[in-house]
Order: sequence, then C-alpha cells, then structure tokens
Amino acid sequence: MNPSDPEVLAAEKKRGGGPVRRFRLTAAEARVDLGGRTLRTWAYGDDLPGKEVRVTAGDILDLTLANHLPVDTTLHSHGIRLRCDMDGVPDLTQAGIKPGAEFAYRFAVQHPGTYWLHSHSGMQLDRGLYAPLIVEDPKEPLTYDKEWVVVLDDWVDGVDGSTPDSVLTQLHHGKRPPMDMGTGGMSGHGGSAGHHAMARGPARAGSSGPSRVLRGSHSDLLSSMGGNVDFPYYLVNGRLPQAPTVFRAKPGDRIRLRIINAGADTAFRVALGGHEMTITHTDGYPVQPTTTDALLLGMAERYDVLVTAQDGVFPLVALAEGKKARALAVLRTAKSGALPEPSVQPDELQGRLVPARRLVPGDAVAYSDRKPDRQIRLRLTGNMKDFNWSFDHRPYSVEQRHPIRQDERVRLTIINATNMWHPIHLHGHTFAMTGLDAAGARKDTAIVLPHRKLVFDFYADNPGLWMLHCHNQYHSESGMMTTLGYHR
Repeated sequence: MNPSDPEVLAAEKKRGGGPVRRFRLTAAEARVDLGGRTLRTWAYGDDLPGKEVRVTAGDILDLTLANHLPVDTTLHSHGIRLRCDMDGVPDLTQAGIKPGAEFAYRFAVQHPGTYWLHSHSGMQLDRGLYAPLIVEDPKEPLTYDKEWVVVLDDWVDGVDGSTPDSVLTQLHHGKRPPMDMGTGGMSGHGGSAGHHAMARGPARAGSSGPSRVLRGSHSDLLSSMGGNVDFPYYLVNGRLPQAPTVFRAKPGDRIRLRIINAGADTAFRVALGGHEMTITHTDGYPVQPTTTDALLLGMAERYDVLVTAQDGVFPLVALAEGKKARALAVLRTAKSGALPEPSVQPDELQGRLVPARRLVPGDAVAYSDRKPDRQIRLRLTGNMKDFNWSFDHRPYSVEQRHPIRQDERVRLTIINATNMWHPIHLHGHTFAMTGLDAAGARKDTAIVLPHRKLVFDFYADNPGLWMLHCHNQYHSESGMMTTLGYHR
C-alpha cells in the first residue's frame, strides 16, 4: 500500500472529525538565546523549543509548515497515530518541502498525550527544529493545579563552528555516511534518491569545529557508552544551567510535568530535588501510577509525572547519562532563596528508578493475551569504529520493506548485536512492551541495551509505509532505519 491509497483514507475517516485547529510554523535560520549565549541555528521561529502546539483529542490538526531554509525539510508528528501521507518522512511518505515552498499537514488527532514535532530530514533534528505537541484529554482523569512542559536537549549547532552535519562527518572519519538511499524514490510522490544528503545542508562556511567525538564514556544504566557525541551544552527548555528557566508554583500545588527528550544522542536521568514523582504516562499512554525518584529517558521518549510541590527552591536536573554533564531547570515555590548551582546533584538522581519494562499499562490501554499473527525478527548491527549502524547489516534504502497485513497482531523482536544502546521508534503505531507474563506499557519508543533484545506487540491497524529506526540521529542517518509496509 502506498501512503495515500484508499485503505489509508478509510482508516483516517474512521478516526472521525472534530473542530479544525489551525497552526503555522516557519522553518528558518534564526538566532536563539540559550541564556547569555546567542547562537545561529535553524528553528521554528525565534523560540527554542518552537512554540507549543496544543489541541484536544478528536480535533483535526491543520498545521502548515513554511520552508524558509536553504534546503528541503519535512515535519514529523512523533508518536501520533496519523494518516501515512502526513507522517513527514522524505522520499517515503512525501517529497521534501523545497526552499520557499510550504506543505499543509492535516489529520485527525485521536489519542491524548504528550508528543512532539520535529524535522525528519537529515540532521535537522539536531538543530532547533522541534516543538512540543500536547493533545489534551476532553475527559481528563487526572487532577492537578499546574502543568509544566519540560523539553530536554543536547546542543552543538553553532558552537565554535560546529554543526550536526560536521559532527556526523567526524564520526565517519571525514567522509559522508555511505547510506544507500535507493534509486526509485517514493511511490507516487516523485521523491528524489538523494534527499537526506540535500536536507542535511552544508557545514557552516569556514570551519567544521573542534572534534565532538565522545571518548571514555560509560553508563552502568545503559551498559555501554553514554553516546557518541560530546556536546558542549545540555538544555532544559532551551536554556543553559547557568541561566535556567524557573517554574513558579505554590507550596502544595499538584504539578503535572510533561517531560520530552528532544536530544539527538543523549539519554537523560531526570530528578526533581526534594520530591518524589508519580509516573502516570509514558509516550502519551497511561500506566498504573508508579512512584519513583528518577526517570531515564532515551531520545524521543516522554514521561508524564505528578509531583506535590514542597516549599522552597528546587533543582530539576537532567543528567546526561554517561557524559558527566547536566541540564537544569528550577521549581520555585518560595518568594526568596538563591537558585541552585549549575553543578547541583540532588540525592534523588541516585534513588529509585523504574524502567519502562516494569511499568504496568492502564486498564483502558492494556493489550489482551491474543497470540501474534506474525513474528518479525531483526538484528541491530554495526560498531563504533566503522560507524556503520544498520538493521541486519543492510543500510537504509527507500525500497526496503518488511511486509505486514491489515488487522494482524505483529510481534517484533529486535536483537541488539552491537556494543551500544539504541532507542527504537516505530512510526504510526504504539506497541506493548512484552515480557514473560503479559503485554506491558504502551509506547512508541523504547531502549534496547547492548546484546539484549526488545520484544513488543502492535496491532496493524494503520495502513501505509512506516519507518522503524533508531532515534539516535547519528545512528539513523548512518543507516539504522528500515520500513514496515502493509500488503493487500
């Protein structure tokens, strides 16, 4: 099935149609202030992150992206179960949006939750092209006084001449990644085979910056190196630890935090000093309330938590796992009191941490014990020396397909045969993490540790062509992407 085939349109029609909510984003060169450090990058307007897009489940989202960049771009609504031709994957579900052109993304938004928007073209995600997408629940079961959207990021663009593209080239020892983009382009859309190279854009004139290759890193939580890139900065809501954002509340307020990891190469361990957190959702879907001191978020994962605000000034610390660095924001409920130091280390970072595989899905979203109709096994392959990340030793090609059929329950087993951890993301669906006893929490992105496996089930109820890829941007752009395709 192609991205706009009748089956795709029929599935979209079943999602219904409520009020149309219109938004407009402009991707353009911008100067952003990280809190005393102003840098040139690409962003959605002058804000970092981009301005929040907020709708209600049942709405029709009509979002126009205007491209004022010097290269092609697209927009992906991460985690949303949407019609395939609105998924924003260049050469697969749409042609890239040319410089000076615009594209209207229009689709029904069925499920509430915490999601986000980002470019899906080349290395653009690791610039400033991302924004929160919040889908409110018209029958919200949670009670809280305030809401705090927290976006985490690792940052390199524009620092001492560095760009994400130049860093990718460093990881490939001075060469462009040898990814096979195929020759046929995208079915029915006239896609061009070289889109990802074009969408990356050239490195800034004059310098490729200092070496950003991470060395000597290790994380016990991730059983491997923390990542591949030594970022100069780590941000919460676009701010450096030396000039953090401050969220104000009253003692006793019940606060819902919606935490999004928009980083390209960094897992964050997150804790709020002086508080315990109650996990209520992961990747937009409810779980049985679970108390924890800290969270671990791989790239593109989201967690919703509730906290009861204490009296004082408290650090929200996002430790760059395995990288000896951190991002910082502040919760203030007292009128006086100094801000925490950038190096603050709350005890909660070393406290309880509940991994996603141990979370129990909410009753309304739990999978039945139905057996899978189809099983697919894939291996993650590659190594740090050659930086040749792929599925089954096959770099990404737009022609590659792993067949599935409408209404199947599919079990996907991903075996990590590498020495690195990988956050794996499936487009257009949510899956249930599967253990020995029962189907677990519903997610769209999950970490698989080195020499371990990730097993999950999903229902093939959204026809089209859907990417499965590592959400380490440097791994995916080196070839660790593939496609699941619905067949009649």
